[in-house]
Formats: sequence, C-alpha cells, structure tokens
Amino acid sequence: MKYIMLIYETPQNLESRKDGERDPYVAAWRAYHKALIAAGAYVGGAPLKNVATATTVRLREGRRHVQDGPFAEAKEQLGGFVILDVASLDAALEWAVRCPAVASGAIEVRPVDVDYHATFVEP
Repeated sequence: MKYIMLIYETPQNLESRKDGERDPYVAAWRAYHKALIAAGAYVGGAPLKNVATATTVRLREGRRHVQDGPFAEAKEQLGGFVILDVASLDAALEWAVRCPAVASGAIEVRPVDVDYHATFVEP
C-alpha cells in the first residue's frame, strides 16, 4: 500500500540545508534515505524550497486569486514529502518515527488514494 509522509520542519532545520555538507541534520537525512531505499519502501519524494517561495492559488467567482507565500502561517513549515510503498499503516508509521524531522517537527502520514487516482489517469 502506498502512503505519503508530509514532512513539517522547523525553520532552523530548513536553514540547515544551506550547510548540508557538515550539518548533522542533513547527514541524518542521508542515512534515512539510504535505509528507505535498502528496505524497498521508497517510491519517491523531494524536499521543497523555502516557504517564502510558495504561491497560493484560489478560484473565487470564476477569477483566479494568487497570493505570495503559504496558505497559513505556522511554527512548522512543509519541508518535503516521501512516498512509501509498505504493507500497512503500522509500517508507514515506523518509517515516520525514524524520520529526522519528527524530533522537532511533525510528520503527517496519509494513504495514497490509488483507486481514485486510477479514475483519471490514462492506462
């Protein structure tokens, strides 16, 4: 079953990416990524650019409204995502608790709705 982990990181952890060669947080991410791949659980994922680069789009009364920045201000910021292919929610939660960001941020785990996705993806 596929799950997505939405990774919410603190501003300090996001800042640590700038010194990736020597930062322990980035080193922990490298080890975590290697473990995901070795276990065959990793499907895909990516870090996101800083929240300052976000743009929010809404459609109201047929008109597009574009706002610079994220939808909501929060202590943690969406820093990236990982898609897993594992046997159960319990297995996905085990990977979430091992994620370096969980110690200071939060990990949201959700099943991917592959059945719904299949209704609009060409075979």
